[in-house]
Amino acid sequence: MAVRVHAVTTGPIAVLARQGATITADITLTDDPKIKPGRFGQEQVVVHATLDAYRTPHRREAVSLPVLVLAHGPAWRPLLPSQRVQVTARLAAPTPGELTAAVLFVRGTPSVLTHPSRVQAVAGTLREGLRTAADVLPADQRGLLPGLVVGDVSRMDPQVSADLKDSGLNHLNAVSGTNLSIVAGAALALSRLVGLPLTLRAGLAAVAMIGFAVVARPSPSVLRALLMGLVAAIALATGRPKDGIAALSAAVLLLLLFSPDLAVSYGFALSVCATAGILLLAPRWRDRLKLRTRLPGWAAEAVAVPIAAQVAVTPVLVLMAGQVSLAAIPANLLAGPAVAPATLLGFAAALVAPFWPTAARLIVVPAGYAVGWIITVACWAVGLPLATLPWPGGVTGLGLLALAAVVVTLLVRRRSWRAVTLAVAAGALVVLLIVRPLVAPWPPKAWLMVVCDVGQGDGLVLAAGPGRGIVVDTGPDPVVMDRCLRRLGVSDVPLVILTHPHADHIDGLSGVLRGRRVGAVVVSPQRTLEHQASRLAADLARRRIPQWTAPPGARWRLGPSELTVLAPEPTHAAPTGQGEGSAANNSSVVLHVRWRTGSALLSGDIETEAQDDLLRGGLLSQADILKVPHHGSPRQDPAFFAAVGARAALISVGAGNDYGHPAQPTLSMLQRLGARVYRTDRSGDLAVVEREGRLAIVSRGRQEDARPPPGCPGRLWGGGRVLSVGVVWVCLWGGGRVLSVGDGLSLARRVVVWARLAGGVLGLGGLALAAGASSQPAMTRWWFGDSPAVHGGRRAGRRAGAPCLCR
Repeated sequence: MAVRVHAVTTGPIAVLARQGATITADITLTDDPKIKPGRFGQEQVVVHATLDAYRTPHRREAVSLPVLVLAHGPAWRPLLPSQRVQVTARLAAPTPGELTAAVLFVRGTPSVLTHPSRVQAVAGTLREGLRTAADVLPADQRGLLPGLVVGDVSRMDPQVSADLKDSGLNHLNAVSGTNLSIVAGAALALSRLVGLPLTLRAGLAAVAMIGFAVVARPSPSVLRALLMGLVAAIALATGRPKDGIAALSAAVLLLLLFSPDLAVSYGFALSVCATAGILLLAPRWRDRLKLRTRLPGWAAEAVAVPIAAQVAVTPVLVLMAGQVSLAAIPANLLAGPAVAPATLLGFAAALVAPFWPTAARLIVVPAGYAVGWIITVACWAVGLPLATLPWPGGVTGLGLLALAAVVVTLLVRRRSWRAVTLAVAAGALVVLLIVRPLVAPWPPKAWLMVVCDVGQGDGLVLAAGPGRGIVVDTGPDPVVMDRCLRRLGVSDVPLVILTHPHADHIDGLSGVLRGRRVGAVVVSPQRTLEHQASRLAADLARRRIPQWTAPPGARWRLGPSELTVLAPEPTHAAPTGQGEGSAANNSSVVLHVRWRTGSALLSGDIETEAQDDLLRGGLLSQADILKVPHHGSPRQDPAFFAAVGARAALISVGAGNDYGHPAQPTLSMLQRLGARVYRTDRSGDLAVVEREGRLAIVSRGRQEDARPPPGCPGRLWGGGRVLSVGVVWVCLWGGGRVLSVGDGLSLARRVVVWARLAGGVLGLGGLALAAGASSQPAMTRWWFGDSPAVHGGRRAGRRAGAPCLCR
């Protein structure tokens, strides 16, 4: 293992990568090319490969090193694993910790040197056959079915993928060891039906597992399951007793020997932990459930297996994502029965598709119902209150998790099941009545505008009536934009305004369109970035959504919001500024929004040239709130900001972005002008609300909001909290009586029982509070009587009638 690591991380390629040298490389693909969105709407190809040989002006050498290839262009799409291509590429050093010799940034198109191997050609045909057969299914199902069956996630709906992840069903987003086990089990059952001897049955199961692994591509979980399955098949054929833990250990050792990079793979760790949990915990819990509840064996196992797997992977999830999924167990219980039919029917369709496409299309229909059920369960699970509990990461999170496990274990071992039931019930009351209200309700009442926290981009929503919203830009991520609209309860979007065709403003459009009626889309009348604009127009035409342009003076009134277009002029070319990017920024649609109690200026990404045009054109209006142009970049005109005269400046910006936004000169200028700055990277979603005839800013909560605002007294006790605590204590008191009466306990023993139950429940509640306080500051903030963070109120000392936009 050490020799392999040394060979990859040292040598001429490592030196050339540190120098950023350009080489001509012969590479062999080891995986399918994956298409990922890049900056400014361009698609990027990512594929793992083996570097076989390279040439520089002074050197030519044959090697065998793993590399990561980044490229562009459609020529990569039809390539398959095992194909050899020649490329010209610039080398770069890989991410520290990855067992990759270099990253290749390819220039131009690849020259194909060889055809794929016969095995990979057959596997590619089967995968393509399943993709084609799945075209008869709805979009979300046609994306998930190939992912679940053969690991092809090229058409996966981003929203479905996010729902699966947040509901604890992410292992169904692609092929896992479960799918391989299902295929092996089906092979054993069929061979037994036809009367094959035991040795042949084991051999057929091994062949089925190997074939499935080739078609589905060898991901870490598939490799782990394949080796375990082969060990089990050998044990079955030789008549030796099966030992799951021994098989798991052998699989892990062999995989780490041949692929040391798996040692730092979260996917591999999750697969191993889940399998270990199923092998070690599930049998004991199944037997206890059968004994205690009198459930039939199959039902007890169906309950015990997902619980054991989830418990085993929770420490890894805490390290990886800093959260604990409370919805994962019920979601897996409900979705589990659909996995086997979806896998078997989907794989059958893939096998039949090359010879009988019509039959394959018929087979995928019931498979579509199965994956449709999984999608429904995932969507339901993420909508549950506290479906995902924020939890500290690192050692702190693991320590809290271990402490919670100790408390639960003591409760289970020390008291009867009746005590455990009461403890769980009381703990649920703590969570639902005390912890849950700490997560502030969103959206706030009487909201007029929300700046969604979409990362590095813009995505705004203007109130247009109950369940309706006007969307101004959609951010870079459709999932994030869709969730912002879900939180606001917006199901009808009469108007979408896309200020300019940069990816960080338009790529989230599909999230807006998901499950909502959209009336029309307004775009800038100035044509810049023709490729992105044409792609957007084609997408809207396919969806039969009208596309409009609006000149200055165009006006809409929807609900409480009145919008007026201030720029750009369709007859004038956009000021170029510092290149094509600035030209697109300066073509942004600029809007003035008026409500009954105030106004806002939404300025897109305009830079100094377009800001100067607005000033000289006399169209600029004063506003109480300014959406700062271009995420607070340094290219700003102080005269423009002074003319707007905004009391509050909202900056939509991504945390730790590569552009240095917002720039310090811009922040200093806003401070000099007396504008209060609010940033999505620090405060999350920002809402403009009407409070007592004035405007106020409300933040959904992030790091800087963990403390109560200055001058805001901490209110620990309120009527709702007194009631909540009272209910919990009554429950504990009643629990103590139930445990004591009928058990013949002395008074002292009753006190001990009561105290133990109370301490355990309050300990669990305290852990939840501690975890929430350290990972979701909004919880602490509400406890002190200020959630959401309402920046505004009569304490501010502003003159009567003025918009209140201060803390």
